[in-house]
Amino acid sequence: MINASLVKELREITGAGMLDCKKALEECSGNIENAIDWLREKGISKAAKKADRIAAEGTAAVLIEGNNAVIIEINSETDFVAKNDDFKDLVNTILSVVVKSDVNTIEEALNLPYDEGTLNDLLVSKTATIGEKLSFRRFTRLTKNENEEFGSYIHMGGRIAVLTKVSNTTSEVAKDVAMHIAAMKPLYLKRENVPTEEIERERTVLKEQAINEGKQPDIAEKMVEGRIQKYYKEICLEEQPFVKDGDVNVATFVKNNGGSIVEMVRYEVGEGIEKRQENFAEEVMNQISK
Repeated sequence: MINASLVKELREITGAGMLDCKKALEECSGNIENAIDWLREKGISKAAKKADRIAAEGTAAVLIEGNNAVIIEINSETDFVAKNDDFKDLVNTILSVVVKSDVNTIEEALNLPYDEGTLNDLLVSKTATIGEKLSFRRFTRLTKNENEEFGSYIHMGGRIAVLTKVSNTTSEVAKDVAMHIAAMKPLYLKRENVPTEEIERERTVLKEQAINEGKQPDIAEKMVEGRIQKYYKEICLEEQPFVKDGDVNVATFVKNNGGSIVEMVRYEVGEGIEKRQENFAEEVMNQISK
C-alpha cells in the first residue's frame, strides 16, 4: 500500500502529478529513487527540471460567462509555443475552471480540481508534453450586477488583454473603453487611485526640472501644479483623451452614453518579468565545447 506522504514527497521532488507519482511508486514497490527514474524514463518529471528557466512569453486571455469574468496570463518560454494548440487548450481550460470558482490567489487557483487532479497537475503535465516551462502567472476575477456590463479586448493575438466593467450603459461602450485601455495603457482608473507618494515623487522631480530650466522656486511651484494635472491625464483612464474622439476624455465618453466606469484590468504578457539576455555566439561555443 502506497501512503500519501510518500506520494507527496515524490511529487515535490519531480513536479509530476499526484496520480503519476502514485503509479510510479506502485510500479517500483514504493522505492522512491526507482520511482524518480521511472518518471524520468516516461518523460513525466522533466517539467521540474525547467524550473530555473524564464517564461516571459505566452498569452493573456479573457472569458466572460454571465455575471462572472476572468482575465489571466499564462507564460511560456517562447512565443512559438504560445501558438501551439496544446498551449491554447491549457489557457482555455484554466479560463473555464477559474471563472466558475471563487478563488482569489494563484495558490488557490492551482489547487482547483480538474479531471482527476488539479490545475497544477495539468500545468505540470502540459509542461512535460510541450517541452517548455509554463507558468500560470496571474488572474483577476470580476463579478457584475444586472445594471453592469463587461467589456473585453484582445490585442496582438493575446499579447495584451483588457477586461472592463461599466454601469448603466452597454457592453459596446465597455468594449470601446477596453480598446482604449489596450492602446493608451492607463495605470489607474481615476486620480483618487494614484498613491500619494507617487504624486509627491513626481512633484519633486518636476520642481527640480523647472529649477534646472532656470525658473525661480515660486514660479517653479506654479509650473509643477500645471504639469501634475497633465500627469493625471496621462496615467488615469478617466482623464485620458478618448482614442475615438479626442475632444472628450474617457469618463465623459462613458457619461455621454449614460454610464460610468467601475473597474479595469489590463494585462500585457511579460510585463515586469526580467528577460534573460541570450548571447548566441557564447551559446554556440558552449555547445561545441561539450
